[in-house]
Amino acid sequence: MGGIFLKKKILILILLALLLLSSCTKPSKFTEPAKKPGVSPPPIPSKISMGEKKEPVLKVYVKQTGKIESMPIEKYITATVAGEIKNDWPMEALKAQAILARSYVLNFVSTKTSKYPGADISTDFEEAQAWNPANINSRIKKAVDETRGEVAVYNNKYIDAWFHSHAAGQTAMAKEGLNYKKPEPPYIKSVKSNDSPDAPADIKHWTVSFTKQEIAEALQKMGLNIKDFKNISIGTKGASGRTINLNFDKTSVNAPDFRIAIGSERLKSTMLDSVNYDGNKLTIKGRGFGHGVGMSQWGAYQMAKQGMKAKDIIMYYFKGLNIVKIW
Repeated sequence: MGGIFLKKKILILILLALLLLSSCTKPSKFTEPAKKPGVSPPPIPSKISMGEKKEPVLKVYVKQTGKIESMPIEKYITATVAGEIKNDWPMEALKAQAILARSYVLNFVSTKTSKYPGADISTDFEEAQAWNPANINSRIKKAVDETRGEVAVYNNKYIDAWFHSHAAGQTAMAKEGLNYKKPEPPYIKSVKSNDSPDAPADIKHWTVSFTKQEIAEALQKMGLNIKDFKNISIGTKGASGRTINLNFDKTSVNAPDFRIAIGSERLKSTMLDSVNYDGNKLTIKGRGFGHGVGMSQWGAYQMAKQGMKAKDIIMYYFKGLNIVKIW
């Protein structure tokens, strides 16, 4: 009887020892914590071929030559950064521009078709981004190289990586600044923008005039049947202060669309302070440059000068994004 009891006691002690050992051992390498949701990189668009170093190669219609050129995406990005901002800007502003430019291209190829047959994208500013290889220097090359393959994504998709020159103090929602037809993107927000005092005077405040003929041609380009008008005035304004509609007598005309039709380089923004029409000439006073959605480049310039990093700049102007490296 005593022998049986002793054997049971030994067996219990062995079992207790095994349990104690199992609780002290390190977990298996296969029990790693799950990755945070929303950080998986999206696929590279299937229509883009892959070149050396697993880098996508774009078919770019070069407007300056009228030919389609196969171009590694980082080479294209380098020239777009050089076209969009000055090559002597703070490094972190250049890097922020590179990340957004790369995101813009991949979103464009994923969701749109170039107006130039056979091309993935073009150097045509009206279709995509500015492009100026002549302005490339070692600083721009460094900014692109140090952000190689980095893109901004939301919900595992490339974002509409909007940016503009000068926000005049406040960025806009997409519908307000761009007359965006789809639902407001969840990553777009309207924020105060500390646009640099170093910005040129003629984009901080500006005055522009248009003839009645220029106005009529712009309205016709928009497909509007407005034959004549006696008065032009500012209609509704959005939350950022930008004009949403202009009133031509009693007819409401979308201001962002009118800006594009009459020339976005001349009518620099829809942050309008006054509109005066004398029957022959329209004079508009306003502030800022660009549609006002997403990142302000002069805001990024100022933030970089104050020591902020590229990713922090992007996260300030957008919300809920992830910056991921995909090659």
